[in-house]
Amino acid sequence: PAASPSPAASASPSPSSSPSAAQAPATPPAAAPAQAADAFGDEIKLEARKVVLVKGTANWDNAFDTLIDSFKALSTTLDKQGVKPAGNGMIVYTSTDDNGFTYLAEMPIDQEPKTLGKGMSIGQSPEGKALKFVHRGSYDNMDNTYEAITNHLDERRLEAKDTFIEEYLTDPLKTAEDKLVINVYVPLK
Repeated sequence: PAASPSPAASASPSPSSSPSAAQAPATPPAAAPAQAADAFGDEIKLEARKVVLVKGTANWDNAFDTLIDSFKALSTTLDKQGVKPAGNGMIVYTSTDDNGFTYLAEMPIDQEPKTLGKGMSIGQSPEGKALKFVHRGSYDNMDNTYEAITNHLDERRLEAKDTFIEEYLTDPLKTAEDKLVINVYVPLK
């Protein structure tokens, strides 16, 4: 749905001869258009980055909680060693079916931690040509985004690899679930 301009953004400033009005800023920066310009199927090239990762499996009923637990484990391991993430956390879905999915929770790093938590390893994030989509809102509404992505691929007769990548632009550990902003990358064959 297209975002309607805010009343402040659509109102034009009226000319005034009073000195106080002349010194006021002309137009406040508009924040609303950023959402209207969200990527939907933009072709990009993913660059491989060094990541600390943990593999996991989840069923659809507890998917988000399972992913959050993986992000917590990665964050705790890095925090304890003073290693700052070098980017946003990602989930790479490696397989899915009607019951659930397998995934890699990844955190980009520039500096390797001295020790890794249980089941963690150092690896590289996916690379190559992909389409970028943006999801805003709760994880429970991701089905709608993925349905739109599937329709987009079908309409353009594009073939995707069997991997989907979610990059969490808002920290899922600190952001209300309905305020999430997630880039979804669909690698192409």
